[in-house]
Amino acid sequence: MSFSVLIAVYNQEQPHFLQQALESLLQQTLLPNEVIVVEDGPLTSALNEVLAHFQRQYKACKRIAKPRQEGLGLALNEGLKHCQHDVVARMDSDDICMPQRFEKQLSYLQIHPEVDVVGSWVAEFSTTPAQVISVRCVPETHQAIWQFAHFRNPMNHPTVMFRKAKVLQAGGYRYMPAFEDYDLWARMLQQGACFHNLQECLLWFRLNANAFRRRGGWRYIAAEIGFQKALVRRQFLMPTQALGNIVTRLCVRLLPTFWRRKFYMTQLRATASVAKCSPKVIKEGGSA
Repeated sequence: MSFSVLIAVYNQEQPHFLQQALESLLQQTLLPNEVIVVEDGPLTSALNEVLAHFQRQYKACKRIAKPRQEGLGLALNEGLKHCQHDVVARMDSDDICMPQRFEKQLSYLQIHPEVDVVGSWVAEFSTTPAQVISVRCVPETHQAIWQFAHFRNPMNHPTVMFRKAKVLQAGGYRYMPAFEDYDLWARMLQQGACFHNLQECLLWFRLNANAFRRRGGWRYIAAEIGFQKALVRRQFLMPTQALGNIVTRLCVRLLPTFWRRKFYMTQLRATASVAKCSPKVIKEGGSA
């Protein structure tokens, strides 16, 4: 079964992070048939150099340049138009795939043709994958994912591999700042798409101070309220559920970044010890 990898990058990305992300694709036990990189607006010369070097290493890389930055959702929608294969793996431009990620996910989709989206846990790190600081665990079965989705995002977006036809059937990604992926999962779930999460870490997810800073403040609160309202309009949530979600999150969004980070790490994350990845694999990822 052939598959594409879809990545979006913009001019604020660190060139070294992008390089590590792309190198992790070349270290896969199962290489993708193509890599689609969407440039969300003009990039820096350093980022262009990283992409040009990757294209020389991997001929099946196609760059899609957008004239201006319009956000992740619209960038990914543009990229989907250029994916030639029905199965598409997502990845962010600063994360690192573990070597067996694609092999394990594609194998699962082949064995389970009823599943449309398969994701996994992520091992979160700050400076090096050799020092995992936390794990974001997500539920395994479709029923558990359906229930979880009414309160929190049930998938780790950079880990998903999906059937493109099902994503397009649901309308693809929409403009929903900070919630593009969650919005898509909700629409797909309502249309009967089947989800699954492998109960192991298949990706190293880069965490830094900005990650927690972005999840707070009035702008983020406004975006979250808008998203919850959209879920109510589509009858994915009852108004009381949406109100409960908003109230529950409001205090966390208004916390100083230090305390918000502490809340996430102690209440919403598992300890690094649950990461199902061997020291050997971590070492390999750290050298990427």
